[in-house]
Amino acid sequence: MKILKNILMVFGVIFIGSTLIFAVQQGHLMSEPDRQDVTVDQTDKSVADEYRITSIEIPDDLNFAGEKVPQKDPEIMERVDREFLVNTYWQSNAVLLMKRANKYFPIIEPILAKNGIPDDFKYLAVAESGLQNVVSPAGAAGFWQIMKATGKEYGLEVNSNVDERYNLALATQLACEYLKKNKEKFGSWTLAAASYNAGAGAINKYMGIQQATDYYDLLLGQETGRYVFRIMAIKEILSHPEKYGFEISEEDLYATVPTFTVEVDKPVEDFATFAKEYEINYKILKRHNPWLREPHLNNASGKKYVIEIPHKGYYTSAK
Repeated sequence: MKILKNILMVFGVIFIGSTLIFAVQQGHLMSEPDRQDVTVDQTDKSVADEYRITSIEIPDDLNFAGEKVPQKDPEIMERVDREFLVNTYWQSNAVLLMKRANKYFPIIEPILAKNGIPDDFKYLAVAESGLQNVVSPAGAAGFWQIMKATGKEYGLEVNSNVDERYNLALATQLACEYLKKNKEKFGSWTLAAASYNAGAGAINKYMGIQQATDYYDLLLGQETGRYVFRIMAIKEILSHPEKYGFEISEEDLYATVPTFTVEVDKPVEDFATFAKEYEINYKILKRHNPWLREPHLNNASGKKYVIEIPHKGYYTSAK
């Protein structure tokens, strides 16, 4: 009897399962069209209404540093369109750039203005590094991606102990001097920007071979050929984020940390101990002074260095 009961139970489960499968196949429980109606009408439609992927409307007055773009040239406009599409629809990167810009532009902008460099060049730093202290495969470093030899040529200290390419104020000043020099050489801010990417020698060579004197008339390598267009796209998107679908509130942006400066003209044996004197830790000290590359400062020459210290109490957990 027990065996017979077990057999009947098994057949019962099989029968119920088969009935359910048949009902689903015949649409008695919920047909495929019903499922689609629920998903499309209630979910997909609302998502589609809120998030649409479209072409990007390019401004009619596109320019770089006040120099107009030849927008009647279809080849030029294809290149412009590419940069607007790539930088608009790479949303996570665009949002990060907006947040960082709020933190670092207040440092960059007055240095550009003091040197007579158009404000648009702050977006060159964005294109170069994403406003991060990165190092390129070629060895260019910092926000402005300065090569070691160039840094030394323009008076920065670059070694294993101190690397002033990571000092944002000093690096921005160097960039200003470099750009001003190449503006005088090539006659336009657009070519000065291109030379920042390719080097003045390369731009001079291209101009000689091609007998052209305008950035938009030159056939350049892919990176330099995209460079100015990318800067312009970043400028437009960061200047008018809502136009390109970005909604970011003021409190979401990264803020500049208030600091004061301390002058040091002697060696520092241990920056961890030095940091504690100002009620911060080693990590915070290095975050605000990334140009200090080692846990100590050699300074055998007695050079005067300016170290930034965040105001007391800003980092409440730094002990």
